[in-house]
Amino acid sequence: MSGPVSTVDAPPDLADTGHPEAPCVEIGDSREATVGRIRVRRALPRRGRRTVGAWCFADHMGPADVTEDSGLDIGPHPHIGLQTVTWVTDGQVLHRDSLGSEQVIKPGRLNLMTAGDGVSHAEEATGHYRGTLEGIQLWVALPEATRHGPAAFEHHAELPHADLDAGAGAATVLVGEFSGATSPARHDTPLVGVDLDLRASATVPLRTDFEYALVVLKGAVAVHGRPLHPGRLGYLGEGRDELRLEVREPTRAILLGGEPFPEPIVMWWNFVARTRAEIDAAHASWAAQDDRFGRVRSALPRIPVAAPHWQRAEGER
Repeated sequence: MSGPVSTVDAPPDLADTGHPEAPCVEIGDSREATVGRIRVRRALPRRGRRTVGAWCFADHMGPADVTEDSGLDIGPHPHIGLQTVTWVTDGQVLHRDSLGSEQVIKPGRLNLMTAGDGVSHAEEATGHYRGTLEGIQLWVALPEATRHGPAAFEHHAELPHADLDAGAGAATVLVGEFSGATSPARHDTPLVGVDLDLRASATVPLRTDFEYALVVLKGAVAVHGRPLHPGRLGYLGEGRDELRLEVREPTRAILLGGEPFPEPIVMWWNFVARTRAEIDAAHASWAAQDDRFGRVRSALPRIPVAAPHWQRAEGER
């Protein structure tokens, strides 16, 4: 579920990135794709809406059947300029990275990997879990101050919870602060990510300086009478101090928010950068298998990739 981003999701330039809007309900379709061997619904990025705060990627994976020896099956691949935030709602996944981390992620626990100037990782079957796999992977664009820094990995076995309206459900704070509860996970810009487990209609508190979006994993909610189902991204704009969610069936949704990201980004494959030249350099390092991205101890094959399309177009002239 770790990418890759294609030009269908977002053109690899600074155009058409989307701008923060006043409070709104802007609903767009996710794009279905296959990552590894799992079907995903990619809600972000999409044309016209590349970021929500610093959040720049959202893949809802599954549900899918996996075995002890066959799961996501995503071999070693590189990242720059981002954090991967992995949240499993059902099943288990094994994460391995070039820092030497080896961590099984289970429901209720969070994996967060900071790429900085370069890291590589693989997402694999656990060797022991058989059953259903479902979850979401999110990317956070790193700001200029930390995007060239060292790679890092953290795993949080416990996360804080916040109560919603009486009997309406509960919120798990993945990143940032929500309703008085603060996650221990690292974040380099003001942002928040919350798993909402809803049993009835609820009003959730928001920050007026954040823009927000909602990704429904199961069930359905309505915002101002506009229904939002799995497979859609509901962009909510900025300037709200609360959000009323109308719930008619049990619903699981991810609320994403943050201060509008001030730095235009360029996205290609598994890279988040500022220029095509940075992406060219990262691609060259991965192709050359130099030391920039390290090595992952994985039995899965390393994932190759062709040169960016702009290099191929120049070569054809």
